[in-house]
Amino acid sequence: MTREHPSNPVVLDATARQVLQVFSEKSTALFAPEAPVPDMDNCPVRDVLARVGDKWSLLILVTLSQKPHRFSALQRQVGDISKRMLTQSLRMLERDGLVSRQVFPTKPPSVEYALTALGEAALVPVAALLDWAAGAHDDIRAARRRYDAEAG
Repeated sequence: MTREHPSNPVVLDATARQVLQVFSEKSTALFAPEAPVPDMDNCPVRDVLARVGDKWSLLILVTLSQKPHRFSALQRQVGDISKRMLTQSLRMLERDGLVSRQVFPTKPPSVEYALTALGEAALVPVAALLDWAAGAHDDIRAARRRYDAEAG
């Protein structure tokens, strides 16, 4: 049995512990030697993390959390994303139901992107992750420096 490290106790409420326990049990069962070949396409965690876990999707969702944006404004706000990558990311987010695309009949046509209700719901765990990342960033960078110094 693994013990919690004394300098880093795991602090989770009962609900979070239960969610992690159920996921862990399901994952363990999927990869057991006697289990059939797992169908990774039907794993909700892997499926969702593949989308929102990439750099651009998170930045796009966070940017759209403020207000709807047109393509060029979204590209400026996100920063160093290419037009091609922004187009790909927006299409995938739209396909997953997190972002909506509205075309306005102007000359030339203008397109505006906004979060859907599902996209807004995704912001709750994203906000928690962003808050954790901001608070832990200095500690993570210090850990990297220690590791790199020890690894030589």
